[in-house]
Amino acid sequence: MDGFPLLSLIAYLPLVGLLAIFIVPRMSADTARWTALLTSIATFALSLLLFTGDAFGTATMQFNEDILWLPEVGIRYHLGVDGLGIMLVLLTTLLTPLAIIASWSSVNTRVREFHIAMLLLETGLIGAFVSLDLFLFYVFFELSLIPMALIIGIWGSKNRVYAAIKFFLYTLAGSLLMLVAIVATYQRYFTLTGIRTLDILQLANPPLQQLGMTSMSQFYTLPFQYYVFAAFFIAFAIKVPMWPVHTWLPDAHTEAPTAGSVMLAGVMLKLGGYGMLRFCLPLYPDAARYFAPAIMVLSTIAIIYGALVALPQPDWKRLVAYSSVSHMGFVTLGIFSFNQQALQGATMVMFAHGLNTAALFLLVGMIYERAHTREIAAFRGLSTTMPIYSAIFLAFTFASIGLPGMTGFVGEFHALMGAYRGGTDLYRVAAIVSTAVVILSAWYMLWLYQRVAQGTPVGAGESHALAAHGADVQDADPHSPGLETRQSQPEPPSTHGQGQHDDHAHDDHGTDQHGGIRWPDLRPRELSTLVPLLALTILFGVYPAPVFALLSHALANILRPFDGGTAAAALGR
Repeated sequence: MDGFPLLSLIAYLPLVGLLAIFIVPRMSADTARWTALLTSIATFALSLLLFTGDAFGTATMQFNEDILWLPEVGIRYHLGVDGLGIMLVLLTTLLTPLAIIASWSSVNTRVREFHIAMLLLETGLIGAFVSLDLFLFYVFFELSLIPMALIIGIWGSKNRVYAAIKFFLYTLAGSLLMLVAIVATYQRYFTLTGIRTLDILQLANPPLQQLGMTSMSQFYTLPFQYYVFAAFFIAFAIKVPMWPVHTWLPDAHTEAPTAGSVMLAGVMLKLGGYGMLRFCLPLYPDAARYFAPAIMVLSTIAIIYGALVALPQPDWKRLVAYSSVSHMGFVTLGIFSFNQQALQGATMVMFAHGLNTAALFLLVGMIYERAHTREIAAFRGLSTTMPIYSAIFLAFTFASIGLPGMTGFVGEFHALMGAYRGGTDLYRVAAIVSTAVVILSAWYMLWLYQRVAQGTPVGAGESHALAAHGADVQDADPHSPGLETRQSQPEPPSTHGQGQHDDHAHDDHGTDQHGGIRWPDLRPRELSTLVPLLALTILFGVYPAPVFALLSHALANILRPFDGGTAAAALGR
């Protein structure tokens, strides 16, 4: 252990707030909200200390905590982070308090249980990003599954149970494949070395010379790599998700409450890309090369398919969900191009998607709280009635399209250029075909903005008729314990002195001089969730150098097996 157990403290601090909410009898809903919010803010502040390490200067794992946990089977409590892990931990700790703030007035039933689930989810995600033992990673990976399924299934919309079960079954299927791969890797290492371990640094650094071997392909033979890589890859592909194992995602996003969609899109999907970078490439490089052409084809299909299916969606939230399938296709496209520029693009897309898509789901949730529908046809002229909302929505529309000066452009441009340099005609064709998404994403996002923000504001009678038209598929069950209700709750205090909003803000609306509906514009609480994301999107879109500097050493080492190095170097041994 490198002294102070910072990573354990970051990972388990949310459990302190969880236990406080769980143990204190008859804790009020407001107290539970504040407890969860302050705990998550403290976790974010603590995670900033990760910058005190040397991730900008080396790929060596930082803040190591390595303790023999179960000696009989060689399982270790081993935590550590490099630049990649730091980026994802910070993304998790940033989005968690924003998601809690976003649910302040929309989750009004089983409030204590909701915030317990949110804090448990945060611990599971952080733990997965800092684990360097495969067993420990698997525990945290599974731990994050449970609260997310509960968040969707209890606090979601009308078809929440269906979506939660579908999410759970898909992810569980991938987890079982991963477990088989973990056991196979463990047994292979033990058979050849007599050492029981699941430490990924050891698994990637077998004693080849002592065994009379000269390469990793002799230790992990090609047939073994193919089967084990395939099991790991499918598990992570479901999480990304890649086409054709993506079908759980639109349902999960559509039915989840706003906070659930933010954490799912912003962080949980990144577990897939992270797993491919942390395990698939360093441990099984020969299999990665073997399967890369097929993965490039699937990635290209996901990029184009997600954009095409997003285009005709009548549901605002479902459109954003399908756009995630398209954007995350760039992640796998970049990862399996096996060069530094492509990996930089893939990881920047992960970071950008975490900011931009989380913000889009926040914006959808905010309009849903006012109008109680997500039907695109129910809206028109929001730029007149809600100018601040429309301006921020337009900014994140540009970010989602990949406008230069936004993080999305930086990531997708690097991923495409890196893929084009992949070395074969297939890579170049994949890159060229994938550029079509520039047109498609502009089409579905700008058309969405035109429909909801431009034109004459919808009149009261017209809006009610349009909303009713989609009520059978969009409205939550009014008797559901998970309905994001109209009831207003006190907001966190604001620097503008508007700590609470109108108790009827979610039910009542005014009309403008033309008789159009005038919903209240963004409140300080809502702005507090969007402004940080917008600032980071612009900052690192204009000046991405700090993110690339944080990632460069970690990504270079991941690529060592593909440049004639060893898999051990790929993990910063």
